[in-house]
Amino acid sequence: MVELTIDNKKVTVPEGTTILEAAKTAGLLIPNLCYLKGINEIGACRVCVVDVKESHKLVTSCNTPVQPGMEVRTNTPRAREARRTNIELIMSQHKGHCIACARSGNCKLQTFTNNEYFERNSYVKEIPKENWSKTFPLYRDDTKCIKCMRCVQICDKIQSLGVWDVQNTGGRTTVGVSGNRTIEEANCSLCGQCVTHCPTGALRARNDCIRDFSVYGPISQEDKIKVVQIAPAVRAAWGEEFNLAPSFATAKRLVSVLKKIGFDYVFDTNFAADLTIMEESAEVLARLEDGKHHPYPLFTSCCPGWVRFVKTEYPDMVGYLSTSKSPQQMFGVVSKTYFAEKLGVSPDRIYSVSIMPCMAKKAEKDIKTINDSGAGKDVDLVLTTRELCRLIKRENINVAMMGESEFDSPLGCSSGAGVIFGTTGGVMEAALRTAYYKLTGVNPEPDQFEQIRSGAPWREASLSIAGTKVRIAVVSGLSNTRALLEALRRGEVFYDFVEVMACPGGCIAGAGTIQPPEKSRRVLEQYKASAPKDNPLDSDYKDDLYLLHDGEDDWSFVGRH
Repeated sequence: MVELTIDNKKVTVPEGTTILEAAKTAGLLIPNLCYLKGINEIGACRVCVVDVKESHKLVTSCNTPVQPGMEVRTNTPRAREARRTNIELIMSQHKGHCIACARSGNCKLQTFTNNEYFERNSYVKEIPKENWSKTFPLYRDDTKCIKCMRCVQICDKIQSLGVWDVQNTGGRTTVGVSGNRTIEEANCSLCGQCVTHCPTGALRARNDCIRDFSVYGPISQEDKIKVVQIAPAVRAAWGEEFNLAPSFATAKRLVSVLKKIGFDYVFDTNFAADLTIMEESAEVLARLEDGKHHPYPLFTSCCPGWVRFVKTEYPDMVGYLSTSKSPQQMFGVVSKTYFAEKLGVSPDRIYSVSIMPCMAKKAEKDIKTINDSGAGKDVDLVLTTRELCRLIKRENINVAMMGESEFDSPLGCSSGAGVIFGTTGGVMEAALRTAYYKLTGVNPEPDQFEQIRSGAPWREASLSIAGTKVRIAVVSGLSNTRALLEALRRGEVFYDFVEVMACPGGCIAGAGTIQPPEKSRRVLEQYKASAPKDNPLDSDYKDDLYLLHDGEDDWSFVGRH
């Protein structure tokens, strides 16, 4: 252990700890922009500089290890002046249009600038020209990039994709798509981890509210029946933006908010998640029963980021993806077929909106091969949780004063199985519980599949379901996924069924969310605990599900790729 002093406070930390982390343990906050523990510790922003006694120069606290007897001062006049100058230099090449920025109010650079009482910038601004595709779901604004390199390191070390790289030198240094490619040419999975970790608005999801919620947009057309679905991770996180406790920011309160915005029907994506569970559980059981040799396991297909990844990086494994559509796309086609028929209206009148924590969902809705309703796109518009919150603010809705409303029937009901889709291991557990029920006619014990709920990002288990052995794996994060796939290729591991989520931890860590993933995970667990049934086959609305699923000819276009 090493003992040192930080701002006259004695601190004892393990050897090798950085000054920044040592200060955190003592409750002392040192400003920083580019730092990500274990991922980006390069001191690029130099905002974290501190004074160390007997050092003639300031040091970056993020990558300077502590020494015995070290005396550190974090807010000396010299440190504050250097910090201010460094922020000023960053701002000299930063487009400061904070009012219109998607990250306004949630931007570290904006916070630090306000804290330093900036009134003017002494340096000449050299703002690069904005040059980026307006249609791609991921949007990059060069004028807001601060060259912190977070996106580069996250994409390389955590997702193993290498989409981003440093370009040019000296004062012209910037970040762009690697290999002099366009973003469309890069193998971008649209996982959005670069967006999640960008400290400014340089990276964000494409804003789709502007067009569709304009005066002349589809939402304003009176002949349109506006239908919206809410994903599990959204219901767990939306209240974070309004400083609402999870117990108050309920899914039912969000229903009221969406009705206030102007949606005619508010449904639960969990309805379609139950359909997904029925399909994938049937697929895995058929695989176990056919007696054939399968070189690769059956992979889940719920995550569009993972599907994009396997198609570009491992095309030979695409045939082992579940044929099941994602819950979003299932819901889209159900809303324009089954629900339109129930209303007695033409499918063309249904305007289907989904609210997701995921940026890849924006691209998924445009895949022509899964638009099967015969009424244009099955899902017309995808909004992230961030976009939803901006929309609520635009409509001047006081969410604290809104009451609760029930989801609309029949597509607003669901079992407890789909609720946990938002966290890694949730799809696997739901599918196995349903398979267990199919084989035995009873629900498994609550802790039957506890070993797959949490733990390492790549975890595996061998389970027995009514005497049938099932070898499964759960993995999240594309770097971990790549390691698993390579191990499969080498014959080092073998599984029957594998769940993959592109984002570390699952959908709760998607690019469109606004809440720490662990907090969302706890909320979803609470939702599951209060849900009436563990699997859709044992639920009170199973007749509706069977109506959609039993007729094979009808089901294929609803549920399958």
